[in-house]
Amino acid sequence: MILVVAAGVVAAVVTHAVATLVVVLAIVVIIMLHEGGHFVMAKWAGMKVTEYFVGFGPRVWSFRRGETEYGVKAIPAGGYVKIIGMTNLEEVDPADEPRTYRQGTFWRRLSVVVAGSMVHFILALVLLWSVFALAGIPNPSKVSVGSLSQLHGAPSPARAAGLKPGDVFVSVNGHRVTSPDSLVKTIKSHAGDRLAVVVDRHGQPVHLSVTPVDGRSVKVGGQAVDTGSAPVGLLGVDLTSPTETVGPIASVGRAASGFGGTVIATFQGLGTVFSTHGLSSLGHQVVSAASGTTPSGSASSIQAQENRPVSIVGITRVASQAAHAGVGDFLGILVVFNVFIGIFNLVPLVPLDGGHVAIAIYERIRSRAGRPYRANAAKLAIPTYFVLAAIVLLGVSTLYLDLVRPIPNPFK
Repeated sequence: MILVVAAGVVAAVVTHAVATLVVVLAIVVIIMLHEGGHFVMAKWAGMKVTEYFVGFGPRVWSFRRGETEYGVKAIPAGGYVKIIGMTNLEEVDPADEPRTYRQGTFWRRLSVVVAGSMVHFILALVLLWSVFALAGIPNPSKVSVGSLSQLHGAPSPARAAGLKPGDVFVSVNGHRVTSPDSLVKTIKSHAGDRLAVVVDRHGQPVHLSVTPVDGRSVKVGGQAVDTGSAPVGLLGVDLTSPTETVGPIASVGRAASGFGGTVIATFQGLGTVFSTHGLSSLGHQVVSAASGTTPSGSASSIQAQENRPVSIVGITRVASQAAHAGVGDFLGILVVFNVFIGIFNLVPLVPLDGGHVAIAIYERIRSRAGRPYRANAAKLAIPTYFVLAAIVLLGVSTLYLDLVRPIPNPFK
């Protein structure tokens, strides 16, 4: 039972080392929990588990407790647990035959192979609950000061007025602020005009007077502002939406709803990626990157580049960017990652867990009372190698694109 998540050394290409370390550790923990799900259910089912490892290849460190060896291997490309007798080709000590996977009942075998994905789904629900109950989510109906911009060529109106990061805009000239767009529109149309602004600061209303500067005469962060010929008002602030939490009970319903939406989006994404158009688009992007040609600037081409599948390097980069955007965004990425791995792992193709589910169901259908049927593993070898080759090809393609043409930061 293998969960291929290809982590490791290449993750160091991500800009922020601390965030990268957090992401890599999170992925390692997720791998361990996935394999732990298989391990616990196999033990419950009375099966013999001889190995529980993170990574593949040569052993780096291990110890034995009871009949199981635990440890770490050199290639951080996933993890596995070894349950004896997974196929009819594996030779097992006759004394251990009753404890093999192949001798387990249908329901016990099924519970073992789906346990890894179930762990991912439970993790996703717990993480979603944490987002709503602890980290909080942005309230799009409220607008707050994220940070104060550095203006060149004129004093900062926001600094002069006394605006501070975290202030929530309540009203401007008596008109309630209901969205970032409405506030920006008001500010832009009042260059040089004094505005009466009310903000909420730590639960208390604060009345301020602010005069937007004409954007044609300033630079923001050293960059000129493209305003055209008409005056455009600027405050000198980066706007954001304040995060808000909900109660622990209400968060359960929100988490369930968010989980359902993520599952639907994952199925839609998998359908798009593995469609003829999706695979063709991925191939064109690889060829374009290899030949050094510039991608087309069409909307469909840009969307294809941003929505393409990513390797663990891409996941690590995006998760690192999410960690810098905020705890909620980081947890959200982990939710998407867990749901995707949980669903993808149940695709009914060997060597994925879903392939073992399909085999167990097929064997159940073919079995008769007192005469259990077991699939011939030798006949499954060729399709298994084909699936492995396809997964490796997809992994190499996405890894190459993530290294030479990474997707834009979605959190900017």
